[in-house]
Amino acid sequence: MNDALTLDKQLCFALYSASRATTAVYRPLLDDLGITYPQYLVMLVLWERDELSVSELGDRLGLDSGTLSPLLKRIEALSLVTRERSPGDERRVDIRLTEAGRALRSAAAHVPECIFTATGLTENEATTLIALVRKTTASLRTA
Repeated sequence: MNDALTLDKQLCFALYSASRATTAVYRPLLDDLGITYPQYLVMLVLWERDELSVSELGDRLGLDSGTLSPLLKRIEALSLVTRERSPGDERRVDIRLTEAGRALRSAAAHVPECIFTATGLTENEATTLIALVRKTTASLRTA
């Protein structure tokens, strides 16, 4: 049977299953750091470039402010970031790492290697997969 309406032929299910399996591997690693997966994603962006506006952070993560604001409040409650209105533009809220937020980067340094090892992929396979997923995401955002 070559029916396109089978679960194993659905790209959406393959991506969904991979995402769930990946976040399940992240969970114990991030529990040890005291953060959740969405919080980890925010921290990754801020470790790349400290001091971003909520809007810039949302653009980078593909999240709207309604999703991002409560997430940032929880990260701020962990004393990992500060949120402050920009003196030059009251509409802009800037996010900055605290010393604890910067220190967490060192504590999290082992996470990418643990995830990579868990995938069972070679470096070339991982690079190819990342490129394909990014291409898929970009195409779907413009569809």
